[in-house]
Amino acid sequence: MESLQVKEYMNHYPVTFTADMVVEEASLRFLKTKQIGGPVIDKNNHLVGFLSEGDVLAKMIESIYYNEQRVNVADLMRKDVLTVKPYDSVIELGQTMLLNKPKVYPVVDDDGNLLGTICRNDVLQAIDKHMRSGFQAGK
Repeated sequence: MESLQVKEYMNHYPVTFTADMVVEEASLRFLKTKQIGGPVIDKNNHLVGFLSEGDVLAKMIESIYYNEQRVNVADLMRKDVLTVKPYDSVIELGQTMLLNKPKVYPVVDDDGNLLGTICRNDVLQAIDKHMRSGFQAGK
């Protein structure tokens, strides 16, 4: 089971953001894609941060309450992002997910370039698929 790699189960087309994007545009991306978080990348596809649906929600509520406008993703994003590599073990990632808060991890190459994302649901699907194939092979 340790041979299950992140690259086999990651989302190759995640929602992404740029640091200069306004929060309202980020909110629309979340609404359209129904994803709960996404990497913030620069023009060279290098990971520079991470934005969650919760980050946007908190700022949108604050903006309505205080009638504030014009907040960029750079003002909200996390810069200390936990990432995984495409060759990492899905099982080890699942164990990490039990200990750490992030539900979505950016998948980056060795140079820090974004390749995709992997979330708890992806890990659960990978383990389920592996278990089902093992049960069917045992019949």
